[in-house]
Amino acid sequence: MKHLIYSLNNIWTIVIFLAFVIVGLLLIFPLYNIFVASFLDNETGVFTLQNYTNILGRRYYRTAIYNSVIVGLSSMVGALIIGIPLAFFTARYNIKGKSLISTLAILALVSPPFIGAYAWIMMLGSNGWLRLGLESMGISMPTIYGPLGIILVFSLKFYPFVFLLTAGAIRTINVSLEEAAESLGCRPFSNFMRVTLPIIFPAVSTGALLAFVLSLADFGTPSIIGRNFRVLSTLAYNLFTSEMGGNPGLASTVSILLILVSLIFVYIQRRLIRKKDYGSDMLRRPEVKQLSRVSSIPVHALCYLIVFLSSLPSLVVIYNSFRKTSGPVFKSGFGLDSYRRIINDVPDAIFNSFVFSISAVLMIVALGTLIGYTVARKPSILTGFLDSLLMIPYIVPGVVLGLGFIVSFNSKPVVLVGTATIIILVIFVRRLPYSVRSSVSILKQISLGVEEAAISLGASPAKTFLKVTLPLMMPGVFAGAMMAFITAINELSSSIILYVGGTVTMPVRIYLSVLDGEFGTAAALSSILLAATGVAVFAIIHISESDEGVFL
Repeated sequence: MKHLIYSLNNIWTIVIFLAFVIVGLLLIFPLYNIFVASFLDNETGVFTLQNYTNILGRRYYRTAIYNSVIVGLSSMVGALIIGIPLAFFTARYNIKGKSLISTLAILALVSPPFIGAYAWIMMLGSNGWLRLGLESMGISMPTIYGPLGIILVFSLKFYPFVFLLTAGAIRTINVSLEEAAESLGCRPFSNFMRVTLPIIFPAVSTGALLAFVLSLADFGTPSIIGRNFRVLSTLAYNLFTSEMGGNPGLASTVSILLILVSLIFVYIQRRLIRKKDYGSDMLRRPEVKQLSRVSSIPVHALCYLIVFLSSLPSLVVIYNSFRKTSGPVFKSGFGLDSYRRIINDVPDAIFNSFVFSISAVLMIVALGTLIGYTVARKPSILTGFLDSLLMIPYIVPGVVLGLGFIVSFNSKPVVLVGTATIIILVIFVRRLPYSVRSSVSILKQISLGVEEAAISLGASPAKTFLKVTLPLMMPGVFAGAMMAFITAINELSSSIILYVGGTVTMPVRIYLSVLDGEFGTAAALSSILLAATGVAVFAIIHISESDEGVFL
């Protein structure tokens, strides 16, 4: 038995060591090089603070910082305004089509934000059909371009974080507290603000933080509809790829500032949560109520309107993919011309997207499952630190990690720039946490006694894991794999800075097609992406329904 325990510990020690090597090489090393590059002079390579002086001392760059924070905060507020009411009504009342609302919200969440930006251009751009239609009726619409358009897209894109987390929290609070406040004369709205909201604040603030950080990190949306509106993500990209010669030092400095802004808000959110105790004894869960006749119609209308607006971009993209086009102009008639065009002209983009994503996901599942097991079953200072390191990809923008890979792997002995490998590795390290978290979650539902029984009966540690534990983990492993695939195949922020002619992917080709005014090509490729995403979402929902608690 001692030999078996030693062997088991030895195997998982190797896994932990391997995980630290991979995370260190593919995550910490690139970020470290970005940090170092921000203090180096581009020409001499000597230490300098000039890059930070230039960024913080010039109004041009300070405006980008200010714009990023304003867009992030505004999008966060928009997500809260949309997500909290939807969560409250669907969690507390019998809303018809509740499952459909949740499904559409999830689809809106996992669909690429740059597709939403592109769809809103087709609707409210200079020649958008909705804009022209409203103007023909004498209704003037503000332009979709600029900060308001970016905030609109982000609010409708990221509100599901607030909705899903808040709805889950509302379903599990102690309703006795609300009833006590109501008996003391507290009105419904006041009851919610004074009693319910403070209890669910951790969930609400987490959803708000995710909306802020992802709005701050997104590259595609501000690049497509921002026009001359500068934010940090587009500034870092433009500084590195400038036609006048890139400036890695300034680009690295902007990247560090982008990470710092995210970390500041993560710290603020953590401090706000730690100030109070949000726990309560679960005496009685709230019951689902029936809406009165007076309130039923407006509440249902509000819920349906929210999911309709967030789903509208996807519907518009699919519809336009079948319309005949001539560059940026849609003509009368329908057909498969756009699909024929992408099959003939850009088949490599489709092939690359699936090959890169599947390759990365296979690596993610292999390592993520093993890391998840060590974190859940072998708690220690090392595994806790490893788990904390794997939170970094959540807050590091893709464009920043892409820059880090270019700086780190652009010279001997390891030259990866310009290869498919570098894109696969970036996707791998950015999406690895999905597999780790899903594996940890499912292992919390599996009794350790099952493994101990197998070992006591003579099964080796490896055989126990492969024959006993792993089959029980499969629902969580599969859910993590599908979530990783969804985000991998839609990856733009890092791919846009790493691709070359032979490694272009669908998101990159969509982005370039929109900039070139090839709206038919963009719509057809976007529809293929949405279809792949929809299939993966359906698979996750099916697994989550059959194995409750697995869904991420």
